[in-house]
Amino acid sequence: MKTLFFYLLSICALFAQKKSDWQSLFNGKNLDGWDIKIAGQPVNDNYKNTFRAQDGMLRVMYDEYETFDDKYGHLYYKTPYSYYRLKFEYRFTGNQTKGGASWNVRNSGVMFHSQSAQSLSFNQGFPVSLELQLLGGLGKGTRHTGNLCTPGTQVYMKGKLRPEHCIDSDSKTYDGDQWVKAELIVLGDSIAHQIIEGDTVLTFERLQVGGGFVNTTSMDWKSGGISDEHAKEWMKKDSTPLKEGYIALQAESHPIDFKNIELLNLVGCTDPKALNFRSYYLKSDNSQCKYRK
Repeated sequence: MKTLFFYLLSICALFAQKKSDWQSLFNGKNLDGWDIKIAGQPVNDNYKNTFRAQDGMLRVMYDEYETFDDKYGHLYYKTPYSYYRLKFEYRFTGNQTKGGASWNVRNSGVMFHSQSAQSLSFNQGFPVSLELQLLGGLGKGTRHTGNLCTPGTQVYMKGKLRPEHCIDSDSKTYDGDQWVKAELIVLGDSIAHQIIEGDTVLTFERLQVGGGFVNTTSMDWKSGGISDEHAKEWMKKDSTPLKEGYIALQAESHPIDFKNIELLNLVGCTDPKALNFRSYYLKSDNSQCKYRK
């Protein structure tokens, strides 16, 4: 019953909205409001100009690299969110950087409910987070996008734990350098929907810390660049709800562009008797509601 409740509310989130409620996360001019963390580099060291604001796009570029050298990186928006709808457009461009792994050809993603840039270990390649994985077609065969990957996290689908690191969606394949529209609806730790070109391609529930790094040895944490101290803290949180976190754009060796990155914050009042009630707003209590006297 609880899952159905959140499912119905997420449907409301998809349709009940005003244009003025959306906020742009990218100003189109510079990286203000974002933090950079690249493996083996200090926070906000934009190694070899990887992340750029150019021509109204937020770009991940590698033209100053000689080789990728495992410089996995992420660009983190400054504000954590819990209940929200995110939409953006993306496109892959050009060729993969020399030295990138074969599985990273036309491969990137948007991390959500992520730890902050400042909390990562120095050599950590991927934050503990959920990833809306973005894959471009390779010109032959099927290659879905809008998949889910779970570095240090786990989810349930239809009431069952899904232990896989990556879960395939049922999206279409998008070849070439075309722009693709993607959306994400997240309701705390309860349910999330991943949407590609208007089609819901993946839905999952019970977002948690766990799986991946957490249920393995400290050596596995080290292979991901996570320090022993940080690993122990995450292990203590195994199977606990992951209710909120940061949004981060991924850099993992193939150039990609993002634009029209907008967020609709769904935190608010859910009491229909309140003056400021909107059916797509969600909050665990009614502290923000306003009533007639």
